[in-house]
Amino acid sequence: MKQNQELRESEQKFRIIFDNSMEGLMLWNESYQIVDINGSAERILGFPKERLLGQSLLDLFHRAEEKKQEIMNQIEHVTNDGKQYSPMVIKSSDGSLRHFDYSTKHGIVDGLNLTVIIDGTEKVEMQEQLRKSDRLNVIGELAAGIAHEIRNPMTSLKGFIQLLEPSIRREQPMYYDVITSELARIDSIINEFLILAKPQEIRFLEKDACQIMRETVDLLRPQAVLYNVQFDTRYEENLPFIFCEPNQLKKVFINLIKNGIEVMPSGGTITIKINQLDDQFIQISIQDEGIGIPKDILHKLGEPFYTTKEKGTGLGLMVSYRIVEEHKGSIQIESEEGIGTTFQIVLPLDMNIIK
Repeated sequence: MKQNQELRESEQKFRIIFDNSMEGLMLWNESYQIVDINGSAERILGFPKERLLGQSLLDLFHRAEEKKQEIMNQIEHVTNDGKQYSPMVIKSSDGSLRHFDYSTKHGIVDGLNLTVIIDGTEKVEMQEQLRKSDRLNVIGELAAGIAHEIRNPMTSLKGFIQLLEPSIRREQPMYYDVITSELARIDSIINEFLILAKPQEIRFLEKDACQIMRETVDLLRPQAVLYNVQFDTRYEENLPFIFCEPNQLKKVFINLIKNGIEVMPSGGTITIKINQLDDQFIQISIQDEGIGIPKDILHKLGEPFYTTKEKGTGLGLMVSYRIVEEHKGSIQIESEEGIGTTFQIVLPLDMNIIK
C-alpha cells in the first residue's frame, strides 16, 4: 500500500516536472512513435499535442524530406551509444531558418526514450547580429583610413580635369563625360565610406517625415521619368513630427527609392506610405514592382559589398542600416520574386523612450 502511494507521488512529481519544463520534452518508443510531449515541445514544434501523439518522429518534418535520413542516423547513434546530442536546421514554409538543438537519452524507462528540444533560433540570430556588428566596426575603421587616402589624389584629379575641360570637351567630349561620371561615382563611394566610419556627432531635430520624403521624391523625379517610373505617395494626415537628422534620413530615402527605380528598367510604380503605428512609432514603406529578391539571400542584404546590382557596392543599404540604427529604428525587407520588394522603416517619435 505504502509502495503504491510512493509510486503515485513519484509519478505526480514527474508529471509536474515534465509538463512545466521550459525546455521541450518528448517521449517516444522503439517504433519511433511519439508517446508524450509537454507544452514547451508543442510551442517549439508548432503542433498541438493531440496531432503529434502516435505520430512517427519522421513525420515531424514532412516538409523536409532531406532531413529524414539525418534523423534516422541520429536514432541509430542513440540506439548504439545510449545518448546523442545534435543540432538541426529546418527551413520553414515562409523560407526562414529555424535552429534546433536535440539531446536524446535512450531507455529512460522501459521501452521509452526522452528527447529534449531547445529552439536556438533566437540565439543564432543574436550571434549573427553580433557578428555583423563586429564586422561593421572593423569596416568602419578601415573605411575612414581608405576614404581619406583616396580623397587627396581625387581632389588633384578633379582639379586637373577642370583645367583640361575646354580642350577635352572639344576633342573628346565622350571621354570627358565618362571621366567626370566615374569620378562622381568614386566621390559618392568615398562619402559612403565616411558615413560607415566612426559614428558622427548628429544633431537631432524635430522634423516632419512626410516633408523630408516629399523633398526626396521631388529630387528623384527626373531620374524616375527616365526609367518610366511613377510615384504613388500615401501620407497619413496630421502625423506627429519625429526627432531625426533630416539630411541623413533623406539619404536613407534616396538610397531605397533609387534602388527601386533601378530594379524597374522597363518602368513601373514605387508606392510610398507613411503612417503612425501607435503612439510611439511611425512606419515608412517603400515598395517597388521589380523582379524581387530570392528568400535565401534576403538576409545577406545590408552586408558589406553584397549587392544584387551589376555596378553596386552594397554600401548604400549598409549605410541606410547604420543611419536608421542611429535613429533607434529598424528596417525590415519583404520580397516576392516576380512581384517586387518592400522596405519597411520603423522610427520612434521620441528616441528617449526607446531603451
